[in-house]
Amino acid sequence: QVQLVESGGGLVQPGGSLRLSCAASGTIFSINAMGWFRRAPGKQRELVAHITSGGSTSYADSVKGRFTISRDNAKNTVYLQMNSLQPEDTGVYFCALGRSRWGGPYDSWGQGTQVTVSS
Repeated sequence: QVQLVESGGGLVQPGGSLRLSCAASGTIFSINAMGWFRRAPGKQRELVAHITSGGSTSYADSVKGRFTISRDNAKNTVYLQMNSLQPEDTGVYFCALGRSRWGGPYDSWGQGTQVTVSS
C-alpha cells in the first residue's frame, strides 16, 4: 500500500520561502512521476509542479521561476522549494504519485500540508 507523507508547511510572510517534503513508501518510487498540487481557499485543486521519473519538470504558470520541484530517489522523497511566496500561494499542498513514469493520472495522495502566506 502506497503511503505519502508531506511535511514542511507553515506560516510565512510574503516574500519568504518554504520547502515541502513528501516521503513515499510502499512503492518503487523511482519509476513513477510525482506531482505537487494545491487547493487554495474557494478554488479547485490545481497541479503546481510535476517531475517525471527521469527528472524532467513542469510548472504551473503562476509559480514558474519561484518554485522548484526535485526528487531524491535514494530517499524516496520529492521536494517543493517555494521562494518569493505570495498570499495567493496560500492553500493546502498535496503530493501525489503518478501512474506512469511521465505523469498522471495520480492515484495515491498524501494528507496535505497547510501553507499560509500572510503578514
